[in-house]
Amino acid sequence: MRKALIPVSLLALILVGSLVALSCGAQNQNQLQSMSVSPTAADAKDYPNEQVPFTATGYYTNSRPVTPQPATWVACQSGAAVTDVTVSATGVAQCGTGASGTYAIDAWNPLGKGTYNCPAYSACGAVPQCSIQAVAQLTCP
Repeated sequence: MRKALIPVSLLALILVGSLVALSCGAQNQNQLQSMSVSPTAADAKDYPNEQVPFTATGYYTNSRPVTPQPATWVACQSGAAVTDVTVSATGVAQCGTGASGTYAIDAWNPLGKGTYNCPAYSACGAVPQCSIQAVAQLTCP
């Protein structure tokens, strides 16, 4: 009976190892490749309470697009984050009382494991190599 247990145990060990290897491979093959934001351009005065809902879509390898794509949102102007336009965690942008002109609304997502400490200012273009980002335009009255 002991002789039969060794091959069964070995087979079980090989099967578990194969499943772990396949699941790790699947994660690497289905990574976020790019993102887009819609609408691509919006004028705050055309929206109720001048609140513009932006939505990010993520495009992954080997899968369908994901909408909404979880993202970090920030408003930028001239390559720097601004405070006169706010963007909620869900992508709703609103012009503050002093906001005037066109702003970039950036959605960004860090690339892979170990880059989740990617600085927020990377979304405004300073360190784009650590994240995938997409940009839309917001016009404030």
